[in-house]
Amino acid sequence: MSTHASLFPSLARLHRATMIWLTSWWRLLQFAALILARGAAPSTYRRDNHRALASHLVLGTAPNLLWFCVLSALISLVIIRIVVVTATSYGLSGYALEMVVRVLVLELIPLTAALFVALRSTLPAGVEFAQRRLAAAAAAPAGSAGPAADPGEVLRREFYPRASAGIFAVWLLAAMSCILTLVLAYLIIYGFTPYALPGYTRVVGQIFNPAVALILVLKIFFFSLAVGIIPLASSYYDAAANPFAARLRSTHGLADMVRMFSVVLLIEAASLMGNYY
Repeated sequence: MSTHASLFPSLARLHRATMIWLTSWWRLLQFAALILARGAAPSTYRRDNHRALASHLVLGTAPNLLWFCVLSALISLVIIRIVVVTATSYGLSGYALEMVVRVLVLELIPLTAALFVALRSTLPAGVEFAQRRLAAAAAAPAGSAGPAADPGEVLRREFYPRASAGIFAVWLLAAMSCILTLVLAYLIIYGFTPYALPGYTRVVGQIFNPAVALILVLKIFFFSLAVGIIPLASSYYDAAANPFAARLRSTHGLADMVRMFSVVLLIEAASLMGNYY
């Protein structure tokens, strides 16, 4: 009898945790659909929205561009040098450029750009929105819902510009860092000479065949969506309607970080399978 009595609370907790998990992912999909629909709506790009959207795009990208390019250049220099020296010591110097491009340009730089933008921009923005909603709910009188803001207007003015800034930042940082890494790889391997350029472009062109180029573009695209949308999704919905609102203040940023990292790792695993299997 005691075994059955202890089993029912465990099943109830498991059911509640499962429903919370499914609800969070369902709301994430809903929010992603709303953001994509808002991005396709012509009213989003009216004159009165240009200033806010442009401001978020600049503020979400410009402060991170220089630091990320410097950081990626330093890391690329170290990794390229290690790969070149190791390949030369084993008599495989002809494969050094291919290894550098595949390891850095195809794999590490897009992943690093996505995580950098998430930690610098979108995750703090999601935590800020959640804390703002919780503070407004706590300040409202008991039993009073207060003046409800239009969800569409909130999405257009607050969430969509920040999500767009995160998506744009991932694309720009990844593109600039990939170009910078390709230039550094040429200079380190061949030096300051233009005569190795035909061989260099031939090797890089053989790596970036149509299938690999498509996988790289799709990977950056889905990375940008994950980084721009997931940290903001749970803070869009009303905290009072959240089944775990009491825990939201302490776990919001951590839960969004874990969810975003899980999606990013799945995208990276899918790209690896597409490139090498």
